[in-house]
Amino acid sequence: MKLEKDLTRRAFLHQATVAAGAVAASPLIIPRAFGEANPSDKITVGAVGISGRGSYILNAFLQYSDVKVVAVCDVFAERRAKAKAMVDEHYGNQDCVTYIDVREMLARSDIDAVMIATGDNNHAPISVLAARAGKDIYCEKPLSVTITESRAVADAVRQNARIFQCGTQRRNVGNFVLARHLAISGALGEIHTVYAEKAWPLSEVTYGVLPEEPQPPYEEMAWDLWLGPAAWRPYNRKYTTGFWRRHGDFSGGSITEWGSHTVDLCQWALNADDTSPLHYRIMNEQGDVEAEYANGAKLIITTGLRFGSCPVRFEGTEGWVETGDDNILESSPASLVTGRHFSGGYPADNHVREFLNSVKTRQPTKSTAEASHRSITACHCANIAVRLKRSVTWDPVKEEFPGDEEANRLRSRAYRQPWQL
Repeated sequence: MKLEKDLTRRAFLHQATVAAGAVAASPLIIPRAFGEANPSDKITVGAVGISGRGSYILNAFLQYSDVKVVAVCDVFAERRAKAKAMVDEHYGNQDCVTYIDVREMLARSDIDAVMIATGDNNHAPISVLAARAGKDIYCEKPLSVTITESRAVADAVRQNARIFQCGTQRRNVGNFVLARHLAISGALGEIHTVYAEKAWPLSEVTYGVLPEEPQPPYEEMAWDLWLGPAAWRPYNRKYTTGFWRRHGDFSGGSITEWGSHTVDLCQWALNADDTSPLHYRIMNEQGDVEAEYANGAKLIITTGLRFGSCPVRFEGTEGWVETGDDNILESSPASLVTGRHFSGGYPADNHVREFLNSVKTRQPTKSTAEASHRSITACHCANIAVRLKRSVTWDPVKEEFPGDEEANRLRSRAYRQPWQL
C-alpha cells in the first residue's frame, strides 16, 4: 500500500518569525562541516539521558552496523556507568567516553548525531544546543515544556539545516500507519472528529516545592544540570523518581505525557503538521479538552478509549477507525481492517532506522521538529486552558492568543541563568 508523502516541503521549511535559541555558557563548539561525509561511513552518535527509555533507544541505535556510539552523557553516575558498559560490551572495547555535562559532549567535532532522552524539562534546550553545534538530533517526546521552547527547536533545526526526529515512533508502527492511511485516503469520508488519549484522568499539574534533602556530590548526581533551565529549588530525590511527570516546571502532566503521541497522531491523520487547533474548551472537571481546527474538525483530548496505551480514534462521515498499543484495529465498516494483523508493542527500531536514513539522504523524517512543535503546541494550549479554567483561542500563524495577555504569558517560562531563550 503506497502512502502519500507525509510532509510537504513547504511544511518542512516553514518560515518562523521567532528568533530561537536555548544558549548556555559552554565550550567553543566546532562542528563537523555541514554535509561532510564521515570517512568511516558510520554515523557517530552521542547519547544523553540513559535511564529506562534512554537505554532502550540506545540499544535501538547500537543494533545498526552503520552507527558508532562514541559517547554517553547522564547526570547520574550509575546510569553513565551502565551505559558505557553497554556500549563497550557491544563493540568489544573500552572506547566509549562518559560525560556529566552535555555541553562538553556537544563540543566534540567528531559526533554527527545525538540521541536525547533526558526528562522533558531538558529536551528543548539540549536540542537547540545540538542543532547549533551541527548535530543531527533524535529527541524523545514531549519536545518541550512550553510553546516557545518547541518553536525554538524548530527554528534552530531549520536555521542550521539539521535532520530532526522526535521520538513519536508510532508514526512508524504498522497499526497506526494503517489507521492514518484510512483517514487521509478518504476511506472514512471527511474526518470530523479525532480522539487523543491522555495518560491519566486528571489534567492539572502541581507547582509545589518539596522539602530540602542532602544534595549528592556533583559526580554522583549533578542536581544543577538535572534542573536545567527550570527555577532553582533545593534537592529532593522525589523530583527525579517520577514526581517530575506531574510537576508543571518539568512536564505538561497527563496531556503531554501521552498527548505528545496521540495528539501528534491526530494531527498527522488530519494532515495538520503545519498548524494547530484554534479554539480550546474544557469539557469537564477532569480537564478533558475539546479543540477545534480552522476547518471545523474537532480534537477531543480525553481518557476512555480502548486497545492499550496511547489509543486514538478517527471519525469521518463514512466510518471510523480506532487503535492503540495493543495493536488491535477496529473500524466501521469492518472490512477496512479485516485480515490486518500487527505484532504487539510499540517498537522504536523503524523510527530510529528512518532517522539514520534521513541523516544520510538529508531528507525530512516523519516526525520533524516543525510537525512535533505543532502537535505539542496543541497539548500546551489545552494545558493553558485547564490552568486558566476557561476557554482560549490560539492563532497558529502568529503563534499567540489574540488579545489574551494572561494566556500569552503562559507560552513561555523564565529561564534560570545561564540558560536562555
